[in-house]
Amino acid sequence: MLQHPLVQYLETVPDFPKPGVLFSDISPLLKNHFTETIDAMSALFSDSEWEQIDYLAGIESRGFIFASALAYKHNKGVVKVRKQGKLPNVCASVGYDLEYGTDCLEMQQGDGRKIVLFDDLIATGGSMGAAAELCETVGYDLFGMACLIDLASLNNFNYKKMTVRSVMQFSDE
Repeated sequence: MLQHPLVQYLETVPDFPKPGVLFSDISPLLKNHFTETIDAMSALFSDSEWEQIDYLAGIESRGFIFASALAYKHNKGVVKVRKQGKLPNVCASVGYDLEYGTDCLEMQQGDGRKIVLFDDLIATGGSMGAAAELCETVGYDLFGMACLIDLASLNNFNYKKMTVRSVMQFSDE
């Protein structure tokens, strides 16, 4: 698979956050190639799809960066998907498994309009799956899911037959 040109600006950090993990740091993209990164994420959806979308939801915390910038670019509203205890007037919570434990995401009440979920990365799909379920639980119409990086070797994630669109994909192949 031909990789997106922005992949060259990722910084690879060995043994982070634990020994044996090869971490791809997106900080150089955000610092030096932010506009190009947002444009690449914007291109994951067609103009006609952008016309149908009402809100962009960012999954805490790096998803906030992409959802906010894309909402500004496309004149959309921003919705937060927060970790437990960080959001007032919570309508619903969804727990999910991590490789080292569990976590929980929360959202405020939705209004039935179309929403797209954004995050920096999908690994096993735990947080994306929880956020997708949460969007529907609180009353949004889930239109799509997207991220900058898909660690495809760790997942074959889909939510109700909807896959996550991504700018960069990494696999063991």
